[in-house]
Amino acid sequence: MSGTNPTLPIERRPVRSFVLRQGRLTPGQARALAQHADRYLLAVPAAGEPALDLDRVFGRSAPRVLEIGFGNGEALLATASAEPERDFIGIEVHGPGVGRLLKDAADAGISNLRVFQHDAVEVLQRAVPAASLAEVRVFFPDPWPKKKHHKRRLIQPALVQLLRSRLRPGGLIHLATDWPAYAEHMLAVMSVAPGLGNLAVDDGFVPRPDSRPLTHFEQRGLKLGHPVFDLMFQAVPA
Repeated sequence: MSGTNPTLPIERRPVRSFVLRQGRLTPGQARALAQHADRYLLAVPAAGEPALDLDRVFGRSAPRVLEIGFGNGEALLATASAEPERDFIGIEVHGPGVGRLLKDAADAGISNLRVFQHDAVEVLQRAVPAASLAEVRVFFPDPWPKKKHHKRRLIQPALVQLLRSRLRPGGLIHLATDWPAYAEHMLAVMSVAPGLGNLAVDDGFVPRPDSRPLTHFEQRGLKLGHPVFDLMFQAVPA
């Protein structure tokens, strides 16, 4: 007979949309994490504690954009630099990408940027207040192409509703992928999500907005002939 007490709930490990790769930090990235963490890195409140006061975090009231899975931070840094009237929050679990972004942001003197090195779901649940974001961006997330791994895909109904709850009225969710099957999955999930309306004229995909920078990763894919799909949905009354 097993030692499991059937009267107690069994704690299950949550399904993650990422695999944490312990990439090697360069000396410059390690220095950036040490020198600029106080300026740029945010901590996630413990369960039960209040969400962050974003006006206090940034020292002002401004529209806020959240990017999930920013990679090396190339697109996030470009938009934060180009749009100083808005505040930007990035989430990335991999240390080398965080270190690179902190180094580049400090070198460029960027002040309208903050970063979480943490799981995105927990950041959204614990740190981001309801109805506080003007836009959420998820660019080129892992497509998890094998069918047995589809449950790991980030864009799922529960996550989309969490994102919707963090958007202010009229706020946007902007997704992009170069994986056709994942693009169709995203469109199917987003199209039936309560409180979201597709901004595409044909209820499909939108042209790439000029506001989304072309990253090195994307340009490489385009040279290989990969199609790129953008989706943009707006928060509307449910």
